[in-house]
Amino acid sequence: MPKPSFEWNEEKDILNQKKHGVSFEEAQQAFDDPKRIIVRDLDHEKGEKRFFCLGLVERNVLTVRFSYRKKRVRIYGAGYWRQGRKRYAQENQIHQ
Repeated sequence: MPKPSFEWNEEKDILNQKKHGVSFEEAQQAFDDPKRIIVRDLDHEKGEKRFFCLGLVERNVLTVRFSYRKKRVRIYGAGYWRQGRKRYAQENQIHQ
């Protein structure tokens, strides 16, 4: 599977780094996890489908909020959140 290309708003990237300590450059790594999980983000859809990617990055589960735009992944937010870690563990335990 080819690696997706990414895009994001630079201002949101800076805000995300200040608020959650994660750059969108780093957030791309979650998509490299072969056990990553993609789930719909129904709470934040605003005219387009949005998703969460839950992927392991350096032994921690990173949650990335994103959408698909013109065959690119557009990142909106990212952080190391407990809910993502819990869902990742549950889903991967089921598939072992």
